[in-house]
Amino acid sequence: MGLGDVLFGRKKLKEASGEKLFALSTAQVTLEMELGLRPGGSAAVCFKPLSAGTFDRVEEELQELVDVAARSSQSKIRRHADELGFQWIVVEDPDFEDLVTTVHLVGSELQARGFGPQLLASMFRFEGKRGAVYWIYGYKRAAFWPFVPAGKDQERDNALELELKAKLERELPVEQDLSRWFGLFGAPL
Repeated sequence: MGLGDVLFGRKKLKEASGEKLFALSTAQVTLEMELGLRPGGSAAVCFKPLSAGTFDRVEEELQELVDVAARSSQSKIRRHADELGFQWIVVEDPDFEDLVTTVHLVGSELQARGFGPQLLASMFRFEGKRGAVYWIYGYKRAAFWPFVPAGKDQERDNALELELKAKLERELPVEQDLSRWFGLFGAPL
């Protein structure tokens, strides 16, 4: 599929899939007990809005749903727009299962409102001995990958990322194509 096919409507962008997101809840035991990674209490959903008018129309409905989800799970939710034009819905909750459920709810609602092709990733923060470790879920590939920033200049700890992959690929659908392990530097987590 080429860019022209997408632009002229001959092919559609792949829809997002968020069902495998719940595998992270099951993997939490391994992350904590075997790897020493505790949930950081925050996650975010990243998407690219279609247009200002379309997003404004959907935003009110989405905000109502997010408010209801936040009240029932006691999550704190905020929005953030980055310098590249991506929108982030940041969820903070000390209960990890509530965090995963709320992130799934936000992603599902975005899909229901027509943002499925624009839904990019969800990012979950964990804390370890070496600092922050993130697990990113790519909606188009329905797979996770680890992201471990190191240093100041957008460097990554590739050795630790590969170690995490090896230890969790039995429990999580891990992206096998390493060239798709995008680092989300500057994420609002």
